[in-house]
Amino acid sequence: MSYADVNGLHLWYEVHGTGKPLLLLHGGYGSTETFAPIRPALAARRQVIAVDLQGHGRTADVDRPLRYESLADDVAALLRHLDLPAADLLGYSLGGGVALRTAIQHPALVRRLVLVSTPCRRQGWYPEVLAAMAAQDARTGERMRGTPPHERYASVAPRPQDWPVLWAKTGALLRREYDWSTEVAALPMPVLLVYADADAIPVRHVAELFGLLGGGHRDAGGDGTDRPASRLAVLPGLTHYDVLGSPALPGVVLPFLTHTLRAPE
Repeated sequence: MSYADVNGLHLWYEVHGTGKPLLLLHGGYGSTETFAPIRPALAARRQVIAVDLQGHGRTADVDRPLRYESLADDVAALLRHLDLPAADLLGYSLGGGVALRTAIQHPALVRRLVLVSTPCRRQGWYPEVLAAMAAQDARTGERMRGTPPHERYASVAPRPQDWPVLWAKTGALLRREYDWSTEVAALPMPVLLVYADADAIPVRHVAELFGLLGGGHRDAGGDGTDRPASRLAVLPGLTHYDVLGSPALPGVVLPFLTHTLRAPE
């Protein structure tokens, strides 16, 4: 467990297990603790590197806005700081957006990519979710004091008083329109998409995103030779808010990271 000084950030990361590196990126208002339920299963097979993004957990905020693009550059800088020529990335929700931008901006650093409950464009969320995102600001953060996310933040943050600032900056990030569809279609690495069956992202967008990665266009054939290199998993009985803690998640992630994948000819 240590800090890396990258891009003007004192970036917290922690390492668990041994093997090929797997970088974990938490969701909004989260931290490395978010992955506690599944970390032992992942670390039993991989070297797990969990990161606290700018302004989250043990990484203090700096004088710049939160942007997927700059957060992705932080991840790339950390991989270089650790002298890792490439790693697998797993990102959840907001962290999934960061993982996706890392793969887009720094493809040579990403071996395989796992996106959990993540869209490729802002309009990929349900309208009611977008409305809730648009309402996030410092006042909302003040109302969230005393909740489990705030208590976790207050217990580890270098400046606990920055809690409302994190909400203001995150709200500004979540209100920004984006559409990375064209860049997703050009990704060179295999991607695993994982969603809950009652996720905050409509099934139609899940199908759209999988289609951009080559999925859902044809029958794979009896021997599977026409399947795409990327994969899709929908986990039953879960939502956007509890999918990350499900033991079913390592069950689909680890085989994807381990098995040899063959793209269609």
